[in-house]
Amino acid sequence: MKALLQRVSQASVSVAEAQIANIGPGLLVLVGFEPDDDAARVAQLTQRCMAYRVFADDRGRMNRSLRDAGGSLLLVPQFTLAADTRSGLRPGFSTSAPPDQARGLFAVAVSTAVASLGAARVRQGAFGADMAVSLINDGPVTFWLETAPSAVPAGAV
Repeated sequence: MKALLQRVSQASVSVAEAQIANIGPGLLVLVGFEPDDDAARVAQLTQRCMAYRVFADDRGRMNRSLRDAGGSLLLVPQFTLAADTRSGLRPGFSTSAPPDQARGLFAVAVSTAVASLGAARVRQGAFGADMAVSLINDGPVTFWLETAPSAVPAGAV
């Protein structure tokens, strides 16, 4: 799983020009899934996003997590994050999880966040939709997080 985490003062998602989700101060997290991802890895990285210390403490240092700061979370599925961009001028998507798998993994990310923060603090984009995402990046503060690659079995090339 790959996550692009952005600290925002506000963010929203619209589909067909209708706003479907919005938050005030908090995190906008774009998430992409890979074929090796499973529910445990997704839950682990989702928890890491919420615990990542990107909010200022009383001394102005990034020492507070989303949980500590009391902000909201907007999760947006974005399969292009898992694209293969290592060569050429066009991304390849064989490194992205198939839609059915990714849909289930996105549901795991959302349910993990809701269990941790409560439904009132979690919003989500629409899986598979053509979305317009708007944000005001606070800082700007943006981080790329990902799960460790799966171990390659001995003898595999």
